[in-house]
Amino acid sequence: MEDKDRIVITGVGLTAPNGNTLSEYREHLLAGQGNIQRIPMRYMNEVLAGVCNFDTNKYQKRKEVRNGTRAGSIGIYCTREAITNAGIDWENVDKSRVGVYVGITEHGNVETENEVHNISQFNYETKYWTHHHNPRTVANNPAGEITMNLGITGPHYTVGAACAAGNAGIIQGAQMLRLNEVDIAIAGGVSESIQSFGIFAGFKSQGALAEHENPNQASRPFDSSRNGIVVSEGGALYTLERLSDAKKRGAEILAEVTGYCMNSDAKDAVLPDPQRQAECINKALSMAKLPASRVNIVSTHATATPMGDIQECQGLRNVFQNCPNTFFNNTKSYIGHAMGAAGALELAGNLSSFNDNQIHPTINVDKLDPECELDNLVLNQPREGSNIDVILNNSFGMLGINSVLIVQKYTA
Repeated sequence: MEDKDRIVITGVGLTAPNGNTLSEYREHLLAGQGNIQRIPMRYMNEVLAGVCNFDTNKYQKRKEVRNGTRAGSIGIYCTREAITNAGIDWENVDKSRVGVYVGITEHGNVETENEVHNISQFNYETKYWTHHHNPRTVANNPAGEITMNLGITGPHYTVGAACAAGNAGIIQGAQMLRLNEVDIAIAGGVSESIQSFGIFAGFKSQGALAEHENPNQASRPFDSSRNGIVVSEGGALYTLERLSDAKKRGAEILAEVTGYCMNSDAKDAVLPDPQRQAECINKALSMAKLPASRVNIVSTHATATPMGDIQECQGLRNVFQNCPNTFFNNTKSYIGHAMGAAGALELAGNLSSFNDNQIHPTINVDKLDPECELDNLVLNQPREGSNIDVILNNSFGMLGINSVLIVQKYTA
């Protein structure tokens, strides 16, 4: 494949409940250090959540933060950090050749819920409804706020793909680069879900909202006592470039995007289909021209719902049944489920394995569910790998949307 057709990652910016830089995030993952807390939630007293603690005023004025959205602030922070991390001479970049592709699970619920609550205090008098509501709630808002903050005049949009959205944003960015529509793609996912009463109430009514006396042990993928999802906020956005452009400016290359696939279960709104997931994985492997045995790390989607984890493990066993050098881990056990940002954050958590050959574990597994057994499932303590150079990132969502992304250690 020619350099102009190879897509590489040259920068990453993130905020997660347990870190605001890639190095801090990685340090905490290897140390088994999560960060879940109890927060007040309207009509529900308190809920467990993963809350990010980044400096919203590092790249925005206070008025911009006040008039915009939490998802927009997360996106702006991650984008600025990704551009800096990539060493891009931003002042001399043609901004019309930069595209922004942000995966989201939902957008606008938070703002609408808040406004309805606010006017309820004034007998629902609409004069108290903010004039910022419409630009805050349009689906393209997080990506649009990024373009306004950075003066980007190329294409921008959000990719609504439920909890598969983090991967979907990266896939969209890679495709637009291959089409020569842009020269730099800002791609990944963001989520502001912890501010939405409806998100928590919905999972609660499904019996899928986690509870534990110790917040940091509430997210328990694969554990026999798992009882649901911990909702989190966060974001991870990447600078993607064609290899030819990255080499021209002497960029450090973090990874190469070599395979991806998205498909649909077309069966159930919430229960995943292991056969369709396995097909998605196999199609991504085919695109990357790799056998399953060449994958070193599979970053699982597992959300800690009883059936969701079992179904994913069944699909994984179908693909990786004879792969002694393939390891499996999970990041939600540290940070909860960051919805639209989940896949992008989980990829970031494993990227450093290309350099240190360490595989961060799934934590909070006291008793492994026998139906979630996988050969080389990394539990509670990091594992040392050998020449890690292929990572496969699973990310699945409601209404049966599946996404798989494969990145490899860059070799010339």
